[in-house]
Amino acid sequence: MPPLMKKQIDELKGEIETAWEVENLKKLKREFTFKDFKEALGFVNQVGEIAEKEGHHPDITLSWGKVGIELTTHAIQGLSINDFILARKIEILYD
Repeated sequence: MPPLMKKQIDELKGEIETAWEVENLKKLKREFTFKDFKEALGFVNQVGEIAEKEGHHPDITLSWGKVGIELTTHAIQGLSINDFILARKIEILYD
């Protein structure tokens, strides 16, 4: 499957929270904040569980009180609907 085009990305972006940024039509990025490292680490572990179930794995950065998530579909070198589905599941987890 080819990567999503700008029009498709814009439509799908409307279905997730505005905090997600689209980078070069190839990545979805967002930073999540927490009260401390332990809470951020717990979130990372929960995201990992979702990613394993979905078979779609984000790039994750962890620091004190912050978690960065980057989603892309490496096989197509761009964004797919799976990136937006996982983004929404991560949002629900965070909320």
